[in-house]
Amino acid sequence: MATQDKVKGPASYFPSIEKKYGQPIAHWEQVLALAGPLKHMELVNHLKTAHEMGHGHANALVAWYLAKKP
Repeated sequence: MATQDKVKGPASYFPSIEKKYGQPIAHWEQVLALAGPLKHMELVNHLKTAHEMGHGHANALVAWYLAKKP
């Protein structure tokens, strides 16, 4: 029987982020890009204050976003 690998790390939050905030992850990636060259916690605080996002969701998005940047 084939089993699917369970999503781990920040991406494991993505389904609940999309459900709770009603936007795809691509939307949040664009929000972070438009926020400018901020540090990790500055981006987290931006999502929390400007978009009323919870800390765990904001932290997961920022960690994933920054890990993808060259």
